[in-house]
Amino acid sequence: MESTRVDRWLWAVRITKTRPDAAAACRGGHVKVNDQPAKPATMVSPGDQVRARVNHTTRILEVVRVIQKRVGAAEAAACFIDHTPPPPPQPMLPVARRDRGAGRPTKRERRVLDAWRAGEGI
Repeated sequence: MESTRVDRWLWAVRITKTRPDAAAACRGGHVKVNDQPAKPATMVSPGDQVRARVNHTTRILEVVRVIQKRVGAAEAAACFIDHTPPPPPQPMLPVARRDRGAGRPTKRERRVLDAWRAGEGI
């Protein structure tokens, strides 16, 4: 059975930009393999589940193929199955707009805008 280090695999499939970043994530406790905290030298093989917190997002990945070297994005995407749930939808916030050429707001308009921005006018 084929296996490789988790820091090398995270770098090779383009989850992290550099291998030292992947190793730092492992040392910081941001990577788990099969729900166990992973050190950089933890071995991964096909079928393992890897949870990695990268860029303030937790990615849940299933290892399909083990690779040692960094490859193209299309080939790297074929090496794992992403089970990460989609992010929650962001609410659409209204945008305050003024007519072009309307000049500076008056004192009254400024008070209305400030109240609206503070949430009192919603």
